Amino acid sequence: MTLEWIGLLCSYLYAGGLLVGAEILHRRFAVPTDITRKIVHVSAGMWIFAVLYFFHTWQMGIIPFATFIALNYFFHRVRFFKGIDSEDASLGTVYFAVSITALSLALWRPEGPIDHGPAVVAGVMAMTWGDALAALIGKRFGTHRYTINGSTRSFEGSAVMFGVTAVVIALTVSLLPGSSLAPYAVLSSPTTIAIASIAGAAVGTIVEALSPHGTDNLSVPICVTLVALIAG
Repeated sequence: MTLEWIGLLCSYLYAGGLLVGAEILHRRFAVPTDITRKIVHVSAGMWIFAVLYFFHTWQMGIIPFATFIALNYFFHRVRFFKGIDSEDASLGTVYFAVSITALSLALWRPEGPIDHGPAVVAGVMAMTWGDALAALIGKRFGTHRYTINGSTRSFEGSAVMFGVTAVVIALTVSLLPGSSLAPYAVLSSPTTIAIASIAGAAVGTIVEALSPHGTDNLSVPICVTLVALIAG
């Protein structure tokens, strides 16, 4: 069995474990759905690094996330996993899988000659960590709220979104290019990294605030990836 086939198997086992684990936390330990949903959200987003490790062709590498476009939609429709799909849950899990798949399809080329995978990862990390922490902190500690396009957020949450997104973009575009996970990606200068981080964080925060419920899982990764791509 080649490494890529092992990667496929591990991807499905990992995803299944996340869903079952979230369900156990929610049903047996009464962990709120917004917490279990974010645990799955962050854990699923971080799996992109495993994808970079296991897969050396983009054609195989996009299969796990592409598969979960259909599976996540099915789970959402039947509300099979209450730990991630409450009655008022959006299609955010579907949009996240769509954005990762589309960006990887367009830009990730692990076999070279030029790989823009780090820009994709930057966008995914912005959504994985920036949005998750902004939502959790904003909901619990945000006191200055605003509503746009029917979605209510807080300035505290948006500040967290900006700060966390800037950090994860900086880490991604500085550490990933030239590493074993992205050997064909072009290295960036410190100035370029700073510009990408600040501009990406600003765009990501604004887009997240403007996106209707759940659609930020689609808009934020795409917009942040484009900023990182242009800046680089």
